[in-house]
Amino acid sequence: MQPDMIGSAIHALQLLLEPARLMILCVGVLIGLAIGVLPGLSGIVGMAMLIPFTYNLDEYTAFALLLGMAAVITSSDFITAVLFGVPGHVGAAATVIDGHAMARKGEAGRAFGAGFAASLAGGIVGAIVLAVSIPILRPVMLSIGSPELLAFTLFGMSMVATLSGRAPLKGLTAAGLGLMIAMIGSRAQSGTLRWTFGWLYLWDGVPLIPATLGIFALPELAELAVSRKRIAGDNAPDISFSSQWEGVRDVGRHWWLVLRCGVLGTGLGAIPGIGSAVIDWIAYGYAQRTEKNPETFGTGDVRGVIAPESSNNSKEGGHLVPTIAFGVPAGASMAILLGAFLMHGLTPGPEMLTKHLDLTYLIVWSLTLAHVIGAVICLACSRWLAQISRVRPEILLPVIIALVFVAAFEGEHDWGDLYSLVFFGIVGWIMKRLGWPRPPMVLGIVVGAIFERYLFISTQLYGWAWLLRPAVLAILACVAWALYRPLAQIAVTLIGQLREVGGRHPRFGAAPAFSLAVIVLIVAAMLSSADWPHDAKLVPLTACSMALVAAVLNLVNELFGPEQAPALHADSGIKVSAHVPDLGVTDDVVRRRATIFFVWTAAFIALVALIGFVPAIAVFVCANMRFGFGEPWRTALGFAAATTLVCYVVFHWALAVAWPPSLLGELFPALRAATRLF
Repeated sequence: MQPDMIGSAIHALQLLLEPARLMILCVGVLIGLAIGVLPGLSGIVGMAMLIPFTYNLDEYTAFALLLGMAAVITSSDFITAVLFGVPGHVGAAATVIDGHAMARKGEAGRAFGAGFAASLAGGIVGAIVLAVSIPILRPVMLSIGSPELLAFTLFGMSMVATLSGRAPLKGLTAAGLGLMIAMIGSRAQSGTLRWTFGWLYLWDGVPLIPATLGIFALPELAELAVSRKRIAGDNAPDISFSSQWEGVRDVGRHWWLVLRCGVLGTGLGAIPGIGSAVIDWIAYGYAQRTEKNPETFGTGDVRGVIAPESSNNSKEGGHLVPTIAFGVPAGASMAILLGAFLMHGLTPGPEMLTKHLDLTYLIVWSLTLAHVIGAVICLACSRWLAQISRVRPEILLPVIIALVFVAAFEGEHDWGDLYSLVFFGIVGWIMKRLGWPRPPMVLGIVVGAIFERYLFISTQLYGWAWLLRPAVLAILACVAWALYRPLAQIAVTLIGQLREVGGRHPRFGAAPAFSLAVIVLIVAAMLSSADWPHDAKLVPLTACSMALVAAVLNLVNELFGPEQAPALHADSGIKVSAHVPDLGVTDDVVRRRATIFFVWTAAFIALVALIGFVPAIAVFVCANMRFGFGEPWRTALGFAAATTLVCYVVFHWALAVAWPPSLLGELFPALRAATRLF
């Protein structure tokens, strides 16, 4: 590092440590933690909220506030991912797999310690890489084109086989379905409407937030409603300081994994178009691929928390590389931050590395200190936060369901968000009960549109010669490395099973019926796309073909493959298949309670249509507690009032959410105009 750069770095630290500016940084951190803990809110919302408050601040103070907020949002959304299985935003979806499993085993404190320490370490790695890479990476960044971005997307898709666990055929089918879902809308270059069924809501595709919350959050909440057990089950959650410290020690023991995932997150974050959802899944799949004993991932392995959380925070440093150095935002929140640069008279580019070098290093120091402050606050509070896992589901469920619906509505502020949430919730619940891995479907939804866009641009500019670029060849070699072992295992297993088909009778049941329904859906989708232009149906038909082949092979496996011996529940004598979560009740009770749960979610939508969103929250929470779970009126009314007040203050008053119109508002337009609630 040159002397002038060292001097600028020291000067920037002195500026940041001035009491008033340091206090502003802490305010930003607290705001970021508050936003991150609410499902559905993201850095985009926080950045848009705070920028107006920076008009009268100098640029150093303004960016201390903005970066303090942006740095820690991905730390606090970890809380809902662990306790409820509800990803605070799509970037925390990978953390749900092992984090929530740890909470269910009573290890919420350890998960918090590991997650917050990994976030801190990853954030510091990202800040260090940012500090040393801006002058170095300029030629590298300028050499990255659409073929390289397409190859990175293919690498992300190659994680599907890894994320499928012990059900690779189901995982490949789910990934194909996710790619098909990503193709919905008018995103094709020809402008063709694909699988929209005349619904205007689908013209821009399926929003990611309702889909992710439906696939991950609602099935976990349905499971709580069915089992009627606390999140930690019969395990008392260990929330002592020693349990949190055990998680911190886990991060120390796996420091090499933290460093690798931190550098991976920073590098991918520096590439515009590679979003946080993709980065986290790549980091999770990479850890599962490279670590010893990968079979424990998905069952509450602390490494499944450390890997995505390390990359989750380190990517913020990566996002800032192209934003500061070239004026190219790496994501939506960085695009808003770019507006803050221009508002304060700053031009990203060479001037940030020469004339405003001290501001550049102040941004680096802000990221670093914000991560430290945020981690200390989260670790200090996690002892009380983990207490939530002790709360009875009769109290917890109605409140969380209401917040999940509000979070889903933040997707597009459309009625379709609520319908999508329930639809994907039902699909996710069926997948969970039948042993279908859900992460591959989310990964397919995330990368599908990105893959199609970069494929079109690459083939238009280079033809198929883009496959011969050196960087592309190197990345494709990594793709082949990631896919070889899982696909080889699939082939060996299927060959062995097909040889024995003749000696077995087909076994019919819910699992083959669901697979058959998936096959019928895929075939119908392929037939309906027959008249589309070639460019519009190339990727959709590729996705359909992949899903169809995997689904057919999976159906053969379910009909004629070796039968899995059921495990006997020790207390109740209930038989539970090895791949299905043991909820401690009979199958009839599972079906009945799950049906009641989803009827209540449909009733919530009906209430919104009748009386408006905020009043519906009050009625739903009260009615669900009182009539759904038999809680006393005093308890039901108290929690309904508290939940409604929080939603009113945060979403209606602070964020000014435009709620959907209701029948009550149509009957009394003056009331709607005066309150904006109906």
